[in-house]
Formats: sequence, C-alpha cells, structure tokens
Amino acid sequence: MMNSIPASMICGRHRLDLSFPRVMGILNVTPDSFSDGGRHVALEDALRHAEHMLAEGAAIIDVGGESTRPGADAVSPQQELDRVAPVVEALVRELDALVSVDTSCPEVMRECAALGAGMINDVRSLEREGALAAAIGTGLPVCLMHRQGEPRDMQQAPRYDVPIEEAVADYLAERVAACEAGGLRRERLLVDPGFGFGKTVEHNLRLLNRLERLATLELPLLVGMSRKSMIGKVLERPVEERLPGGLALTALAVERGARILRVHDVAPSVDAVNMTWAVLKEGC
Repeated sequence: MMNSIPASMICGRHRLDLSFPRVMGILNVTPDSFSDGGRHVALEDALRHAEHMLAEGAAIIDVGGESTRPGADAVSPQQELDRVAPVVEALVRELDALVSVDTSCPEVMRECAALGAGMINDVRSLEREGALAAAIGTGLPVCLMHRQGEPRDMQQAPRYDVPIEEAVADYLAERVAACEAGGLRRERLLVDPGFGFGKTVEHNLRLLNRLERLATLELPLLVGMSRKSMIGKVLERPVEERLPGGLALTALAVERGARILRVHDVAPSVDAVNMTWAVLKEGC
C-alpha cells in the first residue's frame, strides 16, 4: 500500500479525498470505443449514464471523445471538442460532477477546464505539442500514463529491453520530472501504468503483480483494466462477460496501491474496492 501519497487533491471546485481508493466511472462519447462505442453519444444519454454512475458511487466521471482502443485513428481537435464540451458543460451544470477529461489535445484541455472540468487524464503524458503549457494554464491535476506507441500501432508486437515494471516506472519518473521542470507542480500529478497500451498479456500480468514498484514515485496511482482484452484472453471471455475477472483485478490493484480505479461497471467495482479496503485497513 502507498502511504506517502497526498490525502486529497484540489480538482477545480472539488476536493478529491484520496485517503481511501476511489472509483472513476468511464463515459465514452465516441462511436468506436472498444466496449461501449456509440451508447452515450447523445447528450441526454451521456447525462443519464453519468447520473447513474454517480448514484452508484463514482467519485469522478471520465469523459473521452477520442477512442484509444488498439487500432484507433486520431480525430481532429474540433471533432473531439464537439463531442466532449457539451457533455462536460452539462455534467458540471446539472450534476455538479467532478469531471475528468480523457484527452491529449491542448484545445480540449483549455476549453473543458473553462467549462468546469476538474482533472485532465492524458494517455500521452502531455507529450503532444502545447499540451504541457495548456495543462499548466488550466490549474488542474493531470494524470500521466505510460504507453508504447500510438493506438493505431501500439499492439503490434510490443517488446521491452528491461522488465516491464522498470520500463513503466522509469518512463513515468521521466515524465514527472519533465512536467515539474516545465512548471507543473508535483502535487497536481497522478500516474497510470497504462494497462493494455503497448503491452502483451504477459506484460500486463507481470505489471499488476509488481505494481508496488510504482510506489517509489509517491504519487496517486490510477489504474484502468475494466473489460480489457487481458481479461478476455486469460479467461476466454467476450467483452460483455469480463466483469468477474475485472473485479478480481480491481481488488488486486487496490491491494497493490491504486487510489483511483477507472471502470465501466461502477456499483460492483465500488463494492470490490470497499471490501478490499476494509480488509487492508485491518492490517494497518
């Protein structure tokens, strides 16, 4: 368990309590996400789904307008903004939700922050041109994620010259240092090991098994494994039958230090998180 991470984080108008693990509900507003593409494209559908996830115990709603599934193509900044901005505005205005924006695009970061978003979740770790400056300007926390390659090619025979946990820890340490050097304060950073982003099933399993290696970064750890292909390949289950395997991974991630669990199925995930945490607290 990671004991040195901040107890809370200021996320725009919200203070996120990180003294115990929290659940982040996934809200994809794309037509081509791997497990729920197209279901929440309409604004009213997105709003009602977010409301349902909040009622089930989600502390954060993560809104994404660009699919990052393996093989996905990039979208233009305007297309991403058109998908995301109305949803962020409605979630903030009507539900007072703590909204995270899953984006690598500087324009989307700035506009969504102006609309009331409370966090930036960037799978490219602010490496895109202008992203670091945009993130600093928003004043919001940022999650930096490890990946190898881009979505269109990241699963084409990924390989590493060092153990996967070392590769991930080294990359994230470098990105944290680069962000700090650029003016983004450390207390505004979170990290994500990037399960499924340029990693084989064996990489993913080893990374989870050794997830505590990332505790040396002393930053809040966000983990997303919900419905991913690693579950399907190990258990031979289609996307719609991966919840039990995902709950097992959620419990293991909490035991190994995760403070934010990014999931599709909020209610059972909240139960898994809370039950795991109840056991872990007894050992403190």
